[in-house]
Amino acid sequence: MNPPDVPPPPPAAPPPPAVPSPHVVHAATAPGEPDVTVTVIVHDDADRLPRAVESLRRQTHRAIEIVISDDHSTDDTPKVARRLAATDDRITVLRLPVNSGGCSAPRNRALDIARAPYLMFLDSDDELPPRAVELMLAAHRERPVDFVLGAVERVRTDTGRTSTWMPHLVAERRTVTGIESEPRLLFEHLATSKMYRRDFLDRHRLRFPEGIHYEDQLFSAQAYCLAREFTVLTDPVYRWYIAPYAADADASISNQRHLLANVRDRVHVQRLIDAFLVESGHAGLRPEKDHKFLKHDFRMYAGDLPYRDDAWLAAFADLVNPYLATLARTAYARLPRAERVVLQLVRDGRLADARVAARGLGQGVAPRTVTAGPGGRLYWGDRVPGSSAGRRELDLADQRVDTSPFPSALLRHEILSVTRAPGAAVDLVVRTYDPGLRLAVGPQAAVLAVAPGGGRLEVPFRIDPVRPGVFEGRVRLDLAAAPVPLHGFAGVRHPVLVLTQRGLRNTGLLLAPLGFPTLRARVEYRHGLAPHLVTVEPEPRGAGRLQIRWAPTGVTARITRPVAGRLAPLLR
Repeated sequence: MNPPDVPPPPPAAPPPPAVPSPHVVHAATAPGEPDVTVTVIVHDDADRLPRAVESLRRQTHRAIEIVISDDHSTDDTPKVARRLAATDDRITVLRLPVNSGGCSAPRNRALDIARAPYLMFLDSDDELPPRAVELMLAAHRERPVDFVLGAVERVRTDTGRTSTWMPHLVAERRTVTGIESEPRLLFEHLATSKMYRRDFLDRHRLRFPEGIHYEDQLFSAQAYCLAREFTVLTDPVYRWYIAPYAADADASISNQRHLLANVRDRVHVQRLIDAFLVESGHAGLRPEKDHKFLKHDFRMYAGDLPYRDDAWLAAFADLVNPYLATLARTAYARLPRAERVVLQLVRDGRLADARVAARGLGQGVAPRTVTAGPGGRLYWGDRVPGSSAGRRELDLADQRVDTSPFPSALLRHEILSVTRAPGAAVDLVVRTYDPGLRLAVGPQAAVLAVAPGGGRLEVPFRIDPVRPGVFEGRVRLDLAAAPVPLHGFAGVRHPVLVLTQRGLRNTGLLLAPLGFPTLRARVEYRHGLAPHLVTVEPEPRGAGRLQIRWAPTGVTARITRPVAGRLAPLLR
């Protein structure tokens, strides 16, 4: 029965075309009735599947059923899955007869055979923390709700660094009565961070939509709207491994933003969510959901725009602009100015300008130029926008380009060229844009600074005016002169440019040419320090800053750094 204030859900989508029944390998012996079924979906992931399953076998709550749902893998996954099932009578293996190409079908087929009253989902490249099942099940038993969600721990596979996904949403334990009371939770759209009551899903015929990507977003939006109550935990209940810079061919579905089909799928799902909100009586959530799309979904594509060619940008705009035109104006108004600028430039078809603006997202980077309109208002770019929406969104008054204190003044430093110099040095040609005319007329003293491992290398040079608001200079950066610590340094640093005016310092990042060839040198440091391999390259994503990578070689890498790491806690 539906709650009295929520209309009945819309009719379920037509079932997918009939396919042969999946092949099921049952557990070696019949275990007792499980409290929770955890479905592990997998496709061609034989290497990581054992880690995911082992995280389930280590759960402190033991009464679980583990369903490995294989989306017709072509590698050793079926063999690995059968071997895992032979070691634990709680494991059942299900294999789809054809590959579905997504996450929905393997999850839905597992739901068909799940025996427990509570359900969870795990991807084969991720893990559950040891107490995840215990904590979520305890929350269900403490207060019957339709689902429980918890914190998601993100782990960078390249650095090992951890962070919490959407930490502000899980900062406080609470039970939420209806999504309207906390619509911001629509940002937490992962299906894997939740434990669902089976009868809740069945009552509403709620299953993952098949044949589309970003199924989590639609499924989660429906679950939020249909739930009477759900509980939010602060504890981590899912460990999500992120490979930010995976090769395009190897990237997960959510990271395949280079594919226009990816853009099309994401917009299609948004339209499905919008229709569901109206049909289910939750149209009032639309502004919050629109803001989520702009702040999360569009923002990811926006950060990639500098790396896309003209044809891709044109096709991207054709796909997103009709949908952007339907979004609530209040959803735009809540965004930072830099994001609103990129959005408006895309909507106005100023795609080359959008590519330039996108390099400043989240970095406090100025435009190359601004234009004064009626009343002296400054607008982004080389023209006054022709539409009222353009004038509203591209107005830079709130950024105080021409009036902010000098340390926070918006400047833009672009490297025009990077060339190898003798030894381990590189020559840079740097152009500084000063659209607010904050710098004094005439040559300016500048400093290029980089700090590997605590020490700081500062190289003074001069930038000269080439026209009003634009300066240019040349500087040689000798990486052999960098003050690397005695135990060596392994890491990445981004040089900055420092300008001083009337005793006040302004520090800004350096945008690198996105296509310059990677430069490498073996650096023999003085004072007996072991050599390092130093790489100069453009940052592969984001703003595209100049990036320098140090890697110790020889004895420093094998002995000195490990010993220094063990001694460091003793020397504090």
